[in-house]
Amino acid sequence: SISKTVVAVAVMRLVESGQLDLDRDVASYLSFKLRNPAFPEAKICLRQLLTHTSSLRDGAGYAIPLGVTLQTEASLPEHWDAAHAPGAYFSYANINFVVIGTVMEAATGERFDRLMQRLVLDPLRIDGCFNWALCSQGAVERAATLYRSGPDETRWDPDGPWVAQVDELKGHKPDCPALRRDASAPCDLETYRPGSNGALFSPQGGLRISIMGLAKIARLIAGAGEVDGVRLLRAATVREMLASQWHFDPKTVNGDTENGSMCAYGLSLQLTARVADPACRDDVFGDGLPRAGHLGEAYGLFGGVWLNPETKRAAIYLITGTSLDPKREPGRHSAFTRVEEAAAEALR
Repeated sequence: SISKTVVAVAVMRLVESGQLDLDRDVASYLSFKLRNPAFPEAKICLRQLLTHTSSLRDGAGYAIPLGVTLQTEASLPEHWDAAHAPGAYFSYANINFVVIGTVMEAATGERFDRLMQRLVLDPLRIDGCFNWALCSQGAVERAATLYRSGPDETRWDPDGPWVAQVDELKGHKPDCPALRRDASAPCDLETYRPGSNGALFSPQGGLRISIMGLAKIARLIAGAGEVDGVRLLRAATVREMLASQWHFDPKTVNGDTENGSMCAYGLSLQLTARVADPACRDDVFGDGLPRAGHLGEAYGLFGGVWLNPETKRAAIYLITGTSLDPKREPGRHSAFTRVEEAAAEALR
């Protein structure tokens, strides 16, 4: 999910160029009217999608395969919160970024993975890509396999063998870089129409990047939009990304804090140690210093990119596998896992 922050950088570049507007109804970019059926008159905008306040939910999943459109998927009632209107309630949902990817494609006419190369990765000379589509052969050969000690997140065997979960490439790119129904489904990306299904290259979590590439992204934000002589964003744009767009209010309970791990949110940036309430346990470092960044958790990986906006110091950790069920090893002072706390504390 650290991918989401990198996607936000690309979104803000398109905002600066006038191709996107944070507060415009996204239906004006799409070929259909995206609406919560319970609130049909309420528009949904990019600001809400970037801050998880759109009322979209992952209830029916968010992996939309090749051949299926976002319009079809968004018509499922399981994707919508019938109790909260768009803009009223924070609830973290990956499908927000599927919509964002689709809107980016619709506004530019470019496929999402190529957009990310043009807008972020290539200008910063980062050898990265989404879903391995455009990574170099060298990056493929350096791919880090993610593991669990057990076959999946429901069955952990601390004494058993490490089981590869994803990216066991062995030096070869996957046969198809985009999402498919199954391995036997066709993979004809030349007939894909950009703006119909932004899920294909996993904007919510499909970025393949090195830890030094992530460090450059952190340095870009710390440098107010400039890093190593390359300016991608205006300083005012970065300030808007870092500003709190939503924060938890214990009196009104205006969002789901994910067990206290998310209590304040910018434009696809988590803002930690900002809300003084026992329900908020988002300080994985345990030192009370406010930070901005994002966690990542999938297929056995636990990661985080965190920046102190005042000192400009960033800390990054990537844990590619754990032998114990993380739910049985909760953090001592935060809503994060014990292993994440140990990594963060070592980087203070």
